[in-house]
Amino acid sequence: MAGRRFSLLRLFRRKKEEESPGAAPAQQPEEVQQVQPPQEDAGQERTEEQLRARGRFHRAAQLVCRFIRCIWHEEATFMATGDTANSDLFNAQTSAALLDMLVENGVYKAKQVPAIVRCIHQWLTSNVSDEHRLDKTLVLLTEEHPMDVAVTLLRSAPACDRAARTMWKTLISSRWTKEPVLQILFRVLEYWPAHRRRTSDGDERDVFALAATVALWEILQLSHSWCPGGVKDNFPRLLLTLLFQVFISTEEMSEEVETFWRQCREQRSLPPNPNRFAVQTVKALLRQLLGEDVLMAIGRKCGWDMLLKADSHHYAVGLLARELCRVSCSFGRSIAVSLLPRLSRGEPLWELPALAFLVEVLHCLNPRQCGPSVLQIISRHLRSQCPARRRLALRGLVVLSRDPAMAKSMRSLSESLLELLQDADTDAVQMTLSAFINVLHFQIVKISTPTALKLLEALRPLFDNEHSQLQQLSMLLFWELMEATERSKSLKPHVYLSLVPFYFNWHNENQRVAEASWRALFGAARFLKWRDLEDLVTMEQPWRFPECLLEKDRSRVGQYVRQALPFLESPEKPLRKLAIKFLGIAARSMKQEQPELQLICQALQDMTDDSPAVSNLAQETLHIIRAVRRTSFFPFW
Repeated sequence: MAGRRFSLLRLFRRKKEEESPGAAPAQQPEEVQQVQPPQEDAGQERTEEQLRARGRFHRAAQLVCRFIRCIWHEEATFMATGDTANSDLFNAQTSAALLDMLVENGVYKAKQVPAIVRCIHQWLTSNVSDEHRLDKTLVLLTEEHPMDVAVTLLRSAPACDRAARTMWKTLISSRWTKEPVLQILFRVLEYWPAHRRRTSDGDERDVFALAATVALWEILQLSHSWCPGGVKDNFPRLLLTLLFQVFISTEEMSEEVETFWRQCREQRSLPPNPNRFAVQTVKALLRQLLGEDVLMAIGRKCGWDMLLKADSHHYAVGLLARELCRVSCSFGRSIAVSLLPRLSRGEPLWELPALAFLVEVLHCLNPRQCGPSVLQIISRHLRSQCPARRRLALRGLVVLSRDPAMAKSMRSLSESLLELLQDADTDAVQMTLSAFINVLHFQIVKISTPTALKLLEALRPLFDNEHSQLQQLSMLLFWELMEATERSKSLKPHVYLSLVPFYFNWHNENQRVAEASWRALFGAARFLKWRDLEDLVTMEQPWRFPECLLEKDRSRVGQYVRQALPFLESPEKPLRKLAIKFLGIAARSMKQEQPELQLICQALQDMTDDSPAVSNLAQETLHIIRAVRRTSFFPFW
């Protein structure tokens, strides 16, 4: 070490002699010789010159030793305390030259690297006009010790002052340091709220993720005309990390994070809340890679405001995903691939927004490659107690079910989907029906009889649901089920009990519901091998249906009557009139002691407050039924 110190002193002396403006040129010895005083005074002048040289060397040596002692003995606390005793070290070009020689000649220990970084930062803070003087030194130091340099800079200047911005720009602009420094920065970003990292000097203080966020934002601002390759390559990782920061800093703010952010705001102008700054960084990142149009599109839909609210954050994330896919499917695909491991691990904090993002980009993925892992994630969320997660899982399932390759894999989800058909959430039921329809449509999987029975029981209440979309989808699913199920005697009673709702909805004012009813009725006729009913439906002769049904299946007339009675209260006038006619025809197939006959009479009698056309038809039908009941020839009426 002593050899290195004397070597450094020699280097410093030589450098000072080369840079000294008073040094005489080598080609002027003759001129100097001409003006020399008499020979007897030469010895005295040489002595004075030697004394002056020794004085200069002594002062330089003291400065060098003082500077090195400051580094080696880590006496850099004056930089934080404002001690001016050493201020001359950081206000002179000599200190820059010393730092250059220290780093270029390797005259330092690894544990002094953090102190050297702090010295460079302090020098740049004190010397505004020459901010690129130490660029080469900083790059050389970072090439050898990237972790120590980046972490120390984040600790020393978390608010990223002017000097720190200069240092980050230098490191990102160098092809030798750009990649390792960015990777360290990204790693710190991913650990919330702080990342414990030990530097070579033994410092184990936490490095806050928000410090890395501020540094990243500055890097993106410095590179407004270009985007570092490392940022482009790590775009999915960065975007997901920043979105998580927005969420977690909105959801919960620990005291240590609040204290850190308050200290940063005291040093420079920053938003009052960290989540707003994280959103600014997300905008800067998207602006670099996708342009201003994406930001404006999200802003028009209030996406940025929703991102800052805990209850609407996942909606905003889904909106962001849609806009990304609209611009570039490759971006959406790369982010989804990065997202799958996180969702597979089941990280609870950001699981809902992550699921919202995944569902929006599913159409960009290859189901054969990512389908199994996505299906595993979705199946877990189908059983979630959170309605929002169940809805998102079902949305994803609908997308997957459109691919024939996934249809067979979804067979294991039948039980979960059957339970969801009874959910109170209309949207959840609607998506469940759509997923079932898509899977059965490919006819890859045959539905077992037990599963078909459960499905028929779950569908029957939906045929008369007040939501037309549920009516339509439930009847379309029935038709698909009839095509995908093997004929079984145990299924026939359930199919018979579906005929009356289909008949009435065949006359529904909603054309889509009417068409779905027609298809379901046709599928039921084929399943029952009932040729007359099949012809009736094919030829579109609905008026023949009541007689055909009641004649074919007299044993279930009472059940059919109970199914038809609710249609007397339908909001659609044609359906009320159709129900009156159906009940009138059913009455002639019934015995007088049947309780359903009394129900018919009572229901028709209560329709006096309806419109004249409906009430008159009800009274006429009731009069005929009563007249026939008084005769002994009731069966011939």
